[in-house]
Amino acid sequence: MSDIKINLLEESDAQELFTFELKNRAFFARVGFPRGDTYYVLNNFNTIIKETMKDQEKGLAYMYLIKNQNGMILGRINLISIVRGIFNKAELGYRIGEEHQGKGYATSAVKLILDKAVNNHKLHRIEAGTAPNNIGSQIVLIKNGFQFVGRYNKYIYKNGKWCDSIFFERILDWIYA
Repeated sequence: MSDIKINLLEESDAQELFTFELKNRAFFARVGFPRGDTYYVLNNFNTIIKETMKDQEKGLAYMYLIKNQNGMILGRINLISIVRGIFNKAELGYRIGEEHQGKGYATSAVKLILDKAVNNHKLHRIEAGTAPNNIGSQIVLIKNGFQFVGRYNKYIYKNGKWCDSIFFERILDWIYA
């Protein structure tokens, strides 16, 4: 396993995270994770972080930073769209900075967040979607015990067009009590 850690996002991370996002802006846009121009305005970004903190406090989402042992941000991994009650599930999302691709960080971070999902957040199911051509991300999910669920046609609107999505799920070993 890669020598990384994941830490729940805190307001004090905002400036470092903003720098990470700016540095990887073009890369994330190329691989299908574009953000609007307003995302890259510091005041707007800080507002987004504050809203994220409120969502975390309410248990609606958990945003983690993937860091190396020196504390440098390598990427992000999130549990979003959390639904409690009879479903008790979340959607998984992650992104690794361009210079850190192919080093096993995503695989390790998913393993770590699954542990948090069970032990900290008491979730039952984690769902994840990838672009059909994002084989690397699909491999990360499969290595972490996710099962292929299906393909949704024209599911998500990205980069000015409707795109298909490949869906996976992982049932966690936590018993709802």
